[in-house]
Amino acid sequence: MAGKTGERQGMPSTDYTGQSISNDLAAQLSDMARVLQRESTLHDTLDGIVVAAVQTVPGAEFAGLTVVKGRREVETPSSTDKVVRLVDQAQYETGQGPCLEATYQQQTVRLSDMATERRWPDFSRRALAMGIRSMLSFQLYVFDDNMGALNLYSHTTGAFGDESEHIGLLFAAHAAIAMAGAQREHDLTRAISVRDIIGQAKGVLMERYKITHAQAFHLLVRVSQNANVKLVEVAHHLVQTGELSDPRGR
Repeated sequence: MAGKTGERQGMPSTDYTGQSISNDLAAQLSDMARVLQRESTLHDTLDGIVVAAVQTVPGAEFAGLTVVKGRREVETPSSTDKVVRLVDQAQYETGQGPCLEATYQQQTVRLSDMATERRWPDFSRRALAMGIRSMLSFQLYVFDDNMGALNLYSHTTGAFGDESEHIGLLFAAHAAIAMAGAQREHDLTRAISVRDIIGQAKGVLMERYKITHAQAFHLLVRVSQNANVKLVEVAHHLVQTGELSDPRGR
């Protein structure tokens, strides 16, 4: 998921004052990256990232990932607690909040006191009602119109300082690499699966109607277009049921 970067991506927030940290962090992050690379699925990798974030970044009680697809569809694919999804939903519904700012503006965002926050009043009010008083958000990646952010949450006011930002920025860089690798593997596995199911469906049609490879494919495409559903769904329905028809039964 490496891609275009903005001038402010990877840069500290406006509250950062440059506090130094221990040199042991590099070894800790390297160990974390190796653990994430051993996860078997994309979902496991995302879950591993948010759990490791809480264990690694000072002040973090909860963590979650925000993913934006096509600059419009926003979701939280992984989190360490239900409260993360509720707070994120408040951001998505109000169009306000640190994770959206970090995602779209390519900038680290620190929110130290939800009770006095003035940048996002509607969101802050809802988050405070859920007991969240501090947040820290980092952009993970930008690829075409798809973006991602790592978000950290705390019940404590002022939970995140300069050390949190420094460690969090380094952690986010490692997490983005692990996430990119897992996404590529996931996409490759899915592409192979799609190719195989379409191949099976073509084989069924070739045997049934004694037609060519190309003719079988055109039949699948025609049904897909007429039903306004994806080709792979038509193919899967045919392989599972033996029927060349709209998978939704229309």
